[in-house]
Amino acid sequence: MKKKIAIIGLGRFARQLARQLYKDGIEVIVVDKSRVKIEQISDEVTVAVQLDCTDEEALRAQGIDKVDVAVVGVREDFETLVLTTVILRSMGVKKIYCRAERQVHSDILKRIGADQVIMPEDEAATRWSSRLGSPHIKDKLNFAPGYSLVEYTTPKSFDGETIVKLDLRKKYNVNVIAMNPNDGSEMVSIPTPETVVSEGDTLWLVASEESLAKLPTK
Repeated sequence: MKKKIAIIGLGRFARQLARQLYKDGIEVIVVDKSRVKIEQISDEVTVAVQLDCTDEEALRAQGIDKVDVAVVGVREDFETLVLTTVILRSMGVKKIYCRAERQVHSDILKRIGADQVIMPEDEAATRWSSRLGSPHIKDKLNFAPGYSLVEYTTPKSFDGETIVKLDLRKKYNVNVIAMNPNDGSEMVSIPTPETVVSEGDTLWLVASEESLAKLPTK
């Protein structure tokens, strides 16, 4: 089943994020009060709807209460941003990420229910797309067209296996260049075939976008 993410409020950052998530194969629902903004992005996401983001019934009618993640990108009115966050929390949305311009706003949003606050000036939409769409990938650095260096959190299925048995290069076409054990021990530079992997370890991988999409999460 595809992951479903709602983007509420279409500022520049939110538009970039919605488009990137959709390109990454995520089901994206966008909401904004502006008909013009909705029309501009309607062909680049799964669903685009013009509505008032503080209207709980309207949000439920679009299935926002059932999304995996909601990203609130309202910029013009902090009061609306706060109210939308409170409504989403009361609706039972699993994860809520909010966009903030100032640190004081970030602190307030966290207190009222935001799981995390995004500061777009500090982080690119493409990086947040990776975090939201693929939680097992903690960080991602694009260094060549189509290729990235990523931090990959190993799933349960990797626990107790050696690098050679996992055979990541052959199965998924990724290269392991380093490993951070989850027990706090020192980073392993260029793991050997006999290096044992545990669930929750961090592997530094070099891979194409296509290969990253095939990596297991369980």
